[in-house]
Amino acid sequence: MLDTILLVTAALIVGMSKGGLASAAAIAVPMLALFMNPVKAAATLLPVYIVTDWFGVWLYRQHYSKRNLLILTPSILLGVAIATFITPYTPEYALLIFTGLIGLWFCARAWLKRGSTEKHEAKVLPGVFWGTLTGIASFITHSGAPPSQAYLLPQKLPKLEFAGTIAIAFAIGNLVKLPAYWAIGQLDGLNWGLIAALAASGVAGTFAGRYITGILSEVVYVRIIQIMLFVLSILLLIRGGMEGFGG
Repeated sequence: MLDTILLVTAALIVGMSKGGLASAAAIAVPMLALFMNPVKAAATLLPVYIVTDWFGVWLYRQHYSKRNLLILTPSILLGVAIATFITPYTPEYALLIFTGLIGLWFCARAWLKRGSTEKHEAKVLPGVFWGTLTGIASFITHSGAPPSQAYLLPQKLPKLEFAGTIAIAFAIGNLVKLPAYWAIGQLDGLNWGLIAALAASGVAGTFAGRYITGILSEVVYVRIIQIMLFVLSILLLIRGGMEGFGG
């Protein structure tokens, strides 16, 4: 019973992230890893991500940064391609720890730099760097939020434009992950009936996330994203440490 509740909750969280609460989705895999193999958890949720992605694209079809998409999308695809080849050889705990440190670094920089009104531009080289890391982390752990937000949040985009850019970039990236997952055998033995039910829960979460995003102020929205990113990063560090050094 608890397993089912956690599965449905994870699907709802994924959907809410696609509705605008961008950091939330990456918490889903660590949640499921409490009772199932992390790789199987990632594979189970990938179809839910793909379905909810395109609802998110529809919701934000008029709100996105074209320049950021032109920089981030090919970079994420490059990261997915790299991850397809390195996954069999890279310890998962190493990427979990690295991704968690990225998130903590960003939160520390944002919170300690009080009163800053500096607005960064969408530059190509930083975008390629963070986008590639996003693709790699997203492929292996569905934890692409920290690097993508480390690049986007300093630009101080309007909240709907930020959410739409994230939704579209990840929709393309997750769709490409499907044949890559299949190629390395991560889709074998999945319960597709269960996944269909989870996808329906995810769609409901998408509309809930869009509603919440619409009613929040810019300041509150950014702070919620930062807090979720901080919590996620701590979870990733704990999980990575337990897998790498807990025996």
